[in-house]
Amino acid sequence: MKRIAFLLSLLILIGTACQSPKTTNKGEMREMTDSYGRTVTFSQSPQRIISLSPPITEAIFLLESQDRLVGISDFCNYPPETENIKHVGGMQNINVESLLSLQPDLVLIGSIVSKENVDKIEQAGIPVFTIRFETSIHDIEPMLEIVGTILGKEELAQQRIATMKQRLAQVRQPDSTEQRPSVYYVVGFGKAGDFTAPGHSHINEIITTAGGHNVGQSLTTWSVSREYLFEADPDIIIVRKEDRDAFVSTYPYTQLTAVKTGHVYPIESGWIDNVSPRNVDAIEWLRDKVGTEQ
Repeated sequence: MKRIAFLLSLLILIGTACQSPKTTNKGEMREMTDSYGRTVTFSQSPQRIISLSPPITEAIFLLESQDRLVGISDFCNYPPETENIKHVGGMQNINVESLLSLQPDLVLIGSIVSKENVDKIEQAGIPVFTIRFETSIHDIEPMLEIVGTILGKEELAQQRIATMKQRLAQVRQPDSTEQRPSVYYVVGFGKAGDFTAPGHSHINEIITTAGGHNVGQSLTTWSVSREYLFEADPDIIIVRKEDRDAFVSTYPYTQLTAVKTGHVYPIESGWIDNVSPRNVDAIEWLRDKVGTEQ
C-alpha cells in the first residue's frame, strides 16, 4: 500500500509547469529562475551536484556529466551506475546531514521534496534549483534543455532531443481504418484497490502515441472500480515486470480476457512511471505489442 501511495503521489505531483530557464551570468556565478519562480544563484559550472529526482539523474547521465554527481535520492536507480553514488534518503525523508556532508555546490530537485527540507539545505548556504514536470512526454525536452544549461552541455542536450524526436517520428500511428486495441496499465491492484492511468497523465500519452486506446482515458483520478475494469475487458494489459506473476495469478483478474489469452506484458517501471527520456523506450516497446493486435 505504501508503494502504491508513493507512486500515486509521484505521478500526481509531476503535473505542474516546467519553465524554460532565465539565465544571468555574473562572473563565476550564474542566476537562473527555477520552476517555482525563484531566482537561484550558483556556480557557473557546478562540479558537486546532488540530484533528488530520478528523471534529473537520468538526464545528467544522458548528458555525460555523471562524474559531477556526488549524491542522489534512494529512488534514483537508473542507470545501474547509480549504485556507486552516495544515497541521501527518499524524496520525502531526505537525510539532510548526509547531504550536507557531501559538500555539494548545487542540489537539483523535482516535485516531491518538502519545503522544510529545501529550507534546511538553503540555510546551509547550498543553492537548491527546482525542475518540475508537466504531464506530457514533450516536457522531456525543456527538462533536458534546463539541465543542459546548468551543466554547460547545451549542444549535447539539443543532440539528445533531436534523437528522441527522430525516434518518436518513426513510431507508426494507426490510420483511420485501424481499430486501436484497448490498453490497461496496472498502477496498483489487489486489496489496496485498483489504480490506472487517467486521461490527463503522461502514461495516457504514451499509450496513445504507441497506437493504443487507454482504458483509463475517460477517468479523472487514478482510482478505478473493478466493475469499470471488467466492463472494459482490455485487449492488452501492461504491468510492471516485478508485479506480473502476482497479477495474472490473482482472482478475479484471472477472469480478464487479456489474462486468459496471454496478452499481459511486463514492462520496466522506469520506462513509464516517470516523465523521463525512457518514455520513448516505452512507446517503441508498446507499439510492437499494439501492432500485433491490429
